[in-house]
Amino acid sequence: MNERELITKAQSGDFDAFIELVDTHKGKVYAMVRRLAGNRQDAEDIMQDTLLKAIDKIEQFRGDASFGTWLYSIALNQARAQFSKSQQADLRPIEDYLPMNSTAGRHEDIGLFDWQDPHQALESQQLRGILNEVVAELPYKYREAFLLRYVEELPVKEVARLTKQSEASAKSRILRARLALRDKLSRIFEAEYGKELS
Repeated sequence: MNERELITKAQSGDFDAFIELVDTHKGKVYAMVRRLAGNRQDAEDIMQDTLLKAIDKIEQFRGDASFGTWLYSIALNQARAQFSKSQQADLRPIEDYLPMNSTAGRHEDIGLFDWQDPHQALESQQLRGILNEVVAELPYKYREAFLLRYVEELPVKEVARLTKQSEASAKSRILRARLALRDKLSRIFEAEYGKELS
Protein backbone atom coordinates (compact mmCIF):
# COMPACT_ATOMS: atom_id res chain seq x y z
CA MET A 1 0.00 0.00 0.00
CA ASN A 2 1.19 3.51 -0.68
CA GLU A 3 1.24 6.27 1.94
CA ARG A 4 -2.09 7.76 0.84
CA GLU A 5 -3.84 4.40 1.16
CA LEU A 6 -2.31 3.78 4.57
CA ILE A 7 -3.42 7.22 5.74
CA THR A 8 -6.99 6.57 4.56
CA LYS A 9 -7.06 3.24 6.41
CA ALA A 10 -5.51 4.76 9.53
CA GLN A 11 -8.08 7.56 9.49
CA SER A 12 -10.84 4.97 9.37
CA GLY A 13 -9.47 3.34 12.54
CA ASP A 14 -7.02 0.75 11.18
CA PHE A 15 -4.29 0.75 13.86
CA ASP A 16 -2.04 -1.58 11.84
CA ALA A 17 -2.02 0.95 9.00
CA PHE A 18 -1.09 3.69 11.48
CA ILE A 19 1.78 1.58 12.86
CA GLU A 20 3.03 0.93 9.32
CA LEU A 21 3.03 4.67 8.63
CA VAL A 22 4.87 5.44 11.85
CA ASP A 23 7.42 2.64 11.39
CA THR A 24 8.64 4.29 8.21
CA HIS A 25 9.51 7.54 9.99
CA LYS A 26 9.98 6.82 13.69
CA GLY A 27 13.74 6.21 13.48
CA LYS A 28 14.52 9.60 11.96
CA VAL A 29 12.00 11.41 14.18
CA TYR A 30 13.44 9.79 17.31
CA ALA A 31 17.01 10.64 16.27
CA MET A 32 16.04 14.30 15.91
CA VAL A 33 14.13 14.30 19.22
CA ARG A 34 17.07 12.62 20.98
CA ARG A 35 19.41 15.38 19.83
CA LEU A 36 16.92 18.08 20.85
CA ALA A 37 16.25 16.54 24.26
CA GLY A 38 19.86 15.80 25.13
CA ASN A 39 19.00 12.65 27.06
CA ARG A 40 17.21 9.37 26.40
CA GLN A 41 14.50 9.69 29.06
CA ASP A 42 13.21 13.06 27.81
CA ALA A 43 13.48 11.87 24.21
CA GLU A 44 11.39 8.79 24.95
CA ASP A 45 8.78 10.91 26.77
CA ILE A 46 8.58 13.31 23.81
CA MET A 47 8.36 10.43 21.35
CA GLN A 48 5.58 8.77 23.33
CA ASP A 49 3.64 12.05 23.49
CA THR A 50 4.23 12.53 19.75
CA LEU A 51 2.78 9.13 18.85
CA LEU A 52 -0.20 9.57 21.17
CA LYS A 53 -0.90 12.99 19.66
CA ALA A 54 -0.55 11.56 16.14
CA ILE A 55 -3.07 8.82 16.95
CA ASP A 56 -5.49 11.40 18.37
CA LYS A 57 -5.07 13.78 15.43
CA ILE A 58 -4.77 11.38 12.47
CA GLU A 59 -8.30 12.23 11.33
CA GLN A 60 -7.23 15.88 11.01
CA PHE A 61 -4.32 15.05 8.69
CA ARG A 62 -5.14 16.67 5.33
CA GLY A 63 -2.11 15.70 3.28
CA ASP A 64 -0.78 19.25 2.76
CA ALA A 65 2.65 17.80 3.58
CA SER A 66 3.95 14.24 3.77
CA PHE A 67 3.06 12.11 6.77
CA GLY A 68 6.72 12.21 7.84
CA THR A 69 6.76 16.03 7.85
CA TRP A 70 3.49 16.05 9.80
CA LEU A 71 5.03 13.68 12.38
CA TYR A 72 8.13 15.92 12.61
CA SER A 73 5.87 18.88 13.24
CA ILE A 74 4.10 17.12 16.10
CA ALA A 75 7.43 16.00 17.59
CA LEU A 76 8.79 19.55 17.45
CA ASN A 77 5.68 20.90 19.16
CA GLN A 78 5.98 18.28 21.92
CA ALA A 79 9.69 19.04 22.36
CA ARG A 80 8.98 22.78 22.55
CA ALA A 81 6.28 22.18 25.14
CA GLN A 82 8.64 20.12 27.28
CA PHE A 83 11.46 22.66 27.11
CA SER A 84 9.47 25.90 27.05
CA LYS A 85 10.30 26.65 30.67
CA SER A 86 13.97 25.75 30.43
CA GLN A 87 16.89 27.25 28.58
CA GLN A 88 15.24 30.57 27.84
CA ALA A 89 18.63 32.23 27.51
CA ASP A 90 19.37 33.81 24.16
CA LEU A 91 22.60 33.80 22.20
CA ARG A 92 24.81 36.86 22.02
CA PRO A 93 24.32 39.29 19.13
CA ILE A 94 26.09 38.29 15.91
CA GLU A 95 28.54 41.19 16.28
CA ASP A 96 29.84 39.71 19.54
CA TYR A 97 31.24 36.74 17.64
CA LEU A 98 33.42 38.97 15.47
CA PRO A 99 36.89 39.67 16.89
CA MET A 100 37.41 43.26 18.05
CA ASN A 101 40.46 45.29 17.07
CA SER A 102 41.15 46.92 20.43
CA THR A 103 43.13 49.84 18.98
CA ALA A 104 40.64 50.72 16.25
CA GLY A 105 37.58 49.84 18.31
CA ARG A 106 35.98 47.93 15.46
CA HIS A 107 35.26 44.33 14.61
CA GLU A 108 37.74 42.65 12.31
CA ASP A 109 38.38 39.14 11.10
CA ILE A 110 41.62 38.69 13.06
CA GLY A 111 42.74 35.95 15.41
CA LEU A 112 39.67 33.82 14.76
CA PHE A 113 40.55 30.14 14.90
CA ASP A 114 39.90 28.67 11.46
CA TRP A 115 37.92 25.43 11.51
CA GLN A 116 35.43 23.68 9.28
CA ASP A 117 31.72 24.38 9.03
CA PRO A 118 29.68 22.51 11.73
CA HIS A 119 28.00 20.46 8.99
CA GLN A 120 31.38 19.12 7.89
CA ALA A 121 32.39 18.49 11.49
CA LEU A 122 29.30 16.33 11.95
CA GLU A 123 30.72 13.93 9.36
CA SER A 124 33.90 13.38 11.34
CA GLN A 125 33.55 10.49 13.79
CA GLN A 126 36.28 11.94 15.99
CA LEU A 127 34.53 15.29 16.41
CA ARG A 128 30.95 14.01 16.62
CA GLY A 129 30.97 13.60 20.41
CA ILE A 130 32.37 17.08 20.99
CA LEU A 131 29.94 18.65 18.56
CA ASN A 132 26.94 16.85 20.07
CA GLU A 133 27.88 18.18 23.51
CA VAL A 134 28.26 21.73 22.22
CA VAL A 135 24.98 21.56 20.24
CA ALA A 136 23.20 20.37 23.40
CA GLU A 137 24.33 23.57 25.14
CA LEU A 138 22.60 25.83 22.60
CA PRO A 139 19.32 27.46 23.64
CA TYR A 140 16.49 25.28 22.41
CA LYS A 141 15.26 27.44 19.50
CA TYR A 142 18.75 27.62 17.99
CA ARG A 143 19.46 23.92 18.57
CA GLU A 144 16.18 23.09 16.84
CA ALA A 145 16.93 25.26 13.79
CA PHE A 146 20.51 23.97 13.52
CA LEU A 147 19.51 20.29 13.74
CA LEU A 148 16.71 20.63 11.20
CA ARG A 149 19.00 22.40 8.74
CA TYR A 150 22.27 20.50 9.12
CA VAL A 151 21.37 17.11 10.57
CA GLU A 152 18.00 16.54 8.94
CA GLU A 153 19.26 18.51 5.89
CA LEU A 154 15.97 20.32 5.39
CA PRO A 155 15.87 23.45 3.23
CA VAL A 156 15.55 26.76 5.08
CA LYS A 157 11.98 27.14 3.82
CA GLU A 158 11.02 23.83 5.47
CA VAL A 159 12.87 24.76 8.67
CA ALA A 160 10.87 27.99 8.76
CA ARG A 161 7.59 26.14 8.25
CA LEU A 162 8.28 23.52 10.92
CA THR A 163 9.45 26.10 13.47
CA LYS A 164 6.61 28.49 12.59
CA GLN A 165 9.03 31.30 11.75
CA SER A 166 9.57 33.51 8.74
CA GLU A 167 12.38 32.40 6.44
CA ALA A 168 14.41 35.43 7.55
CA SER A 169 13.99 34.47 11.20
CA ALA A 170 14.88 30.83 10.48
CA LYS A 171 18.02 31.95 8.60
CA SER A 172 18.95 34.21 11.51
CA ARG A 173 18.57 31.38 14.03
CA ILE A 174 20.62 29.03 11.87
CA LEU A 175 23.36 31.66 11.44
CA ARG A 176 23.47 32.50 15.13
CA ALA A 177 23.63 28.80 16.02
CA ARG A 178 26.54 28.32 13.61
CA LEU A 179 28.37 31.35 15.00
CA ALA A 180 27.84 30.19 18.58
CA LEU A 181 29.06 26.71 17.70
CA ARG A 182 32.09 28.09 15.89
CA ASP A 183 32.90 30.26 18.88
CA LYS A 184 32.58 27.42 21.41
CA LEU A 185 34.39 24.86 19.28
CA SER A 186 37.15 27.33 18.45
CA ARG A 187 37.80 27.79 22.17
CA ILE A 188 37.80 24.02 22.75
CA PHE A 189 40.16 23.34 19.84
CA GLU A 190 42.45 26.26 20.66
CA ALA A 191 42.76 25.01 24.25
CA GLU A 192 43.50 21.48 22.97
CA TYR A 193 46.09 22.63 20.42
CA GLY A 194 47.55 25.03 22.96
CA LYS A 195 48.24 22.08 25.30
CA GLU A 196 49.94 20.15 22.51
CA LEU A 197 52.14 23.07 21.55
CA SER A 198 53.22 23.95 25.11
